[in-house]
Amino acid sequence: MTKDLIYKFTSPYRGDFKVSAYRFNKGEKSCCIVGALRGNEIQQLYICSKLIKALTELEKQCKISYNHEITVIPCVNPFSVNVGKKFWCNDGRDINRDFPGSKTGEPTQRIAAEVLNTVSGYQYGIQFASFYIQGDFIPHVKMMETGKENKSLANLFGLPYVVLRDPKPFDENTLNYNWQINNTSAFSVYTNETENIDEGSAELAVSAVLRFLSRMGIIKYHCHGGYMPTTLEESTLMPVRSTTGGIYKRIKRPGDEVSQGEVMAEILHPYENTVLEEIKAPCSGIVFFSHKSPLVSESTVVYKLIKRLKN
Repeated sequence: MTKDLIYKFTSPYRGDFKVSAYRFNKGEKSCCIVGALRGNEIQQLYICSKLIKALTELEKQCKISYNHEITVIPCVNPFSVNVGKKFWCNDGRDINRDFPGSKTGEPTQRIAAEVLNTVSGYQYGIQFASFYIQGDFIPHVKMMETGKENKSLANLFGLPYVVLRDPKPFDENTLNYNWQINNTSAFSVYTNETENIDEGSAELAVSAVLRFLSRMGIIKYHCHGGYMPTTLEESTLMPVRSTTGGIYKRIKRPGDEVSQGEVMAEILHPYENTVLEEIKAPCSGIVFFSHKSPLVSESTVVYKLIKRLKN
């Protein structure tokens, strides 16, 4: 394993900004794995650290296949991680909305440009991603439908669900989209948590990536087969919104089955502790996403449901 500094600049306020990459084995650019792009993606950073540990052991045992290189970039935004900010700590820009970047642009654009240059040319790209709103998911793999995606490869992770997303204009500035446009088969892996560590889903994510690498012949690793995944179009997920704001009391969590009309959450008056709203399931199905923050605003997406197919 070698550790390379892929980008650095000095700061007048704190230590140097550094983005590091861990490279395993030498040869063809087989797979690149990227962790935290945002400062609150602690789970994503943690998963990458566990992968680096696992790949270090596999390399010592000569179980990374000949002529296959694996690169892991655990954190792209250490400044924001250090100060507990989700976005760039100086101006609030989101690095994952600044791809493909610019070498003469704003700091986040320069970081994005250098990261994309480093990760380009790999056959497979894996990003541990987080959603734009706070909450928990069923672990799944997401692919952009750019016309260059290979849907069958996503099944090889063995996670419960594969989600296909029709790109919106803002997706064109994300890492996943630009990876695919540059001819890398790119996957975004989502786990239960973002700002907190969930050991169970972290282990699930590590196993999924090692399973994928093994099935592609990049590593020699024996693991159980995982799940037989269900493929979903993201547009088919049913959003459930709040109609008022207050203290949010979650009842149903990702993976729970719900029946139409069942109470999934309550919104309480912040001063009087009375129930302002009961969030009820508009259909029968499975909870795919649930809001987690203890406070909620009016018209917030608090759940996304996988609708149960009628017999």
